[in-house]
Amino acid sequence: MQFIIDSADTKAIRHCMEFFPVAGVTTNPTIISKEKSDFKQLIAEIRSIIGPDKMLHVQCTSDTADEIVAEAQALKAIAGGDFYVKIPVSAEGLKAIRILKGQGIKVTATAIFTQQQALLAALAGADYVAPYINRLDNIVSDGAHVVEEIVTLFKMHNISTKVLAASFKNVEQVHKVSMVGCPAVTINPELFDQLIYHPLTLYAVDAFTADWEMVYGEKKILELLK
Repeated sequence: MQFIIDSADTKAIRHCMEFFPVAGVTTNPTIISKEKSDFKQLIAEIRSIIGPDKMLHVQCTSDTADEIVAEAQALKAIAGGDFYVKIPVSAEGLKAIRILKGQGIKVTATAIFTQQQALLAALAGADYVAPYINRLDNIVSDGAHVVEEIVTLFKMHNISTKVLAASFKNVEQVHKVSMVGCPAVTINPELFDQLIYHPLTLYAVDAFTADWEMVYGEKKILELLK
């Protein structure tokens, strides 16, 4: 399973890259706009942080296929490395996906809310499809179930496209999609820390420390092995 950072905050990206096993970074126009930075410089800085071998997904803002294709080509030149252009699913978006795949540019189809949107995007050539989990949950559509059915559809029809679940608000949502076979998730930096948090873990570590210090004081293992 791939864990991807859903952020354009370079400080947060550096933190996640240092401590967590991440596969790359995803962005979207809302995430980018929050940084209030020069767009071109921001994309270049993110790439410099994650290196050329990690995925970087950047979303187009145009509506027509020709403009989407032009933006994708320009973004690839700036982002370099393992680059994916994010394209919202629409008739123009599907047309753009087909064109870009013919040019060898990798695509993530985004803003997906139904199983059939995902299937059409995959058949058009998308490498990833990104269903929005929390937004589906908010309209009582059960995001994890939608992911499960997309995964099943892809297996049933022997489609290599991967599901990249997005739009998470809590650890339970991440857990649910992982349990239905979702191969990739993109989550905000705060959720990475929440995924490893549990009060009983902290309690256990405190107990280990207390027991150790009763015998060895504040000396660490390396000191005792000298």
